Amino acid sequence: MTLYSEKTLANEHVLITGATGGIGYETTLAAVKAGASVTITGRNEEKLQTIKTEMLNLKEGHEVCAIQADISTDEGRKQITSQAEKMIGPVTCLVNNAGILGGDKVETLIEDDLRHIMEVNFTSTVLLTQQIYQKMLSENIEGSIVNVSSLSGLRGTYGNSVYSASKFALNGFMQSLALEAIERGIRVNNVCPGYVNTEMGTKAIQRRAHLADVDFQEQWKKANEGLPSGRITEPGEVANTIIFLLSHAAKNIVGESVKISGGSVM
Repeated sequence: MTLYSEKTLANEHVLITGATGGIGYETTLAAVKAGASVTITGRNEEKLQTIKTEMLNLKEGHEVCAIQADISTDEGRKQITSQAEKMIGPVTCLVNNAGILGGDKVETLIEDDLRHIMEVNFTSTVLLTQQIYQKMLSENIEGSIVNVSSLSGLRGTYGNSVYSASKFALNGFMQSLALEAIERGIRVNNVCPGYVNTEMGTKAIQRRAHLADVDFQEQWKKANEGLPSGRITEPGEVANTIIFLLSHAAKNIVGESVKISGGSVM
């Protein structure tokens, strides 16, 4: 469903990390339809090129750049920022969507898992944001940054301590940066979805089924029927919220964590 004018993000350069996943793909699609030029990043070169081709065929008059890189490395982050600017120009909107699941109950937590989840979900996001933010400041760009966080960053859940901690950290970072950045006309916000109907969302429900010692179909039914809305969120719904926050329609929305929960968290 297209909610926005093809001029909503005209003249904007949107950088989207984790673009090969369900939310990343739908956000790329929505941004292109809203008139933006887009840089997409991820680790799967084949998927990136497929998405790039699809987006270029979708609409004329905009640019799409695909960069295969690992944001968890300094080299990868520098590659993203330099190539994006070289190919399209300064980034005016950043969508930090890259992230992973993982962790376990605290009693069985593995240190390497802890470090890896925090590195990908928090540290790498902060460091990439820093690079883009510095460029925005030097170019006097009044842009927008949206992080894809989670309801798990607003309340803890059983067996989810590390993932939850990484998203709590991301929410705290967002709020602090939002106060600094708005002084220069740059808005920073988070979206916080619950379960989303994507490959990653399915894995999260499978993981929950394992912890509860029930089969996947039973847990899937519980995940949907347990929400006041009666269903989990579609990735396009998250993407539409992100586009709104990037747009000038959200000019006075600053430092918010927008919940997309089907009514489960108010």
